[in-house]
Amino acid sequence: MKTDELKIQVLNRLVQHYGFQHWWEDENRLSDWVSMILIQQTTEKNAHQALSNLESYLTIEKLDSIELEKLQELIRPAGFFKQKSMYIKELIHWFMSHGSDFDKFYEYSTEELRKELLTIKGVGPETADAMLLYIFERNVFIADQYGIRLFNRLGFGPYKTYEEMRKDFIHLTESIPYKLCKEWHAVIDVHGKHFNKDKNMDESFLIS
Repeated sequence: MKTDELKIQVLNRLVQHYGFQHWWEDENRLSDWVSMILIQQTTEKNAHQALSNLESYLTIEKLDSIELEKLQELIRPAGFFKQKSMYIKELIHWFMSHGSDFDKFYEYSTEELRKELLTIKGVGPETADAMLLYIFERNVFIADQYGIRLFNRLGFGPYKTYEEMRKDFIHLTESIPYKLCKEWHAVIDVHGKHFNKDKNMDESFLIS
């Protein structure tokens, strides 16, 4: 088994190589939050188009009051629009039931908040962790398919499931700055997309 130091080296070298990506930093936190539903099972382009259609509705009050059929029409470009419209409604209702105040969630531990997020229809483990990281500013590790494939290629693991890899990496986030934690996830995905385009990419610089 390769050491924690090597895992951190890989992650930091990815950041050095690709630079900071500054994902999910919209001034309207609700915009990023809804995006995490829209991006499921679609492309960034399609999700962005759906979000643009929602631009004048991105408040708690408006998303709560908008008719379901209207919401579906607006987010149609993202695909699965009937399903995602219900997920967005569920997300808003959950938030309202907790006081519609992001500051109140500082009272929750990260694991408590993760359990809460997982009760929302349409929010699975990966989406919950993305919300924890980018919306609620918690240091967590997102063990998505890009991450699993990368670290398996480099001889770590082998990791077969999301939770298996997450449990093996989550402690690494405890002692790093929050901004760096966000970038670890971003550069894993950026690298994964580059690798998909060039299967012969030399990754030796990550572990040399």
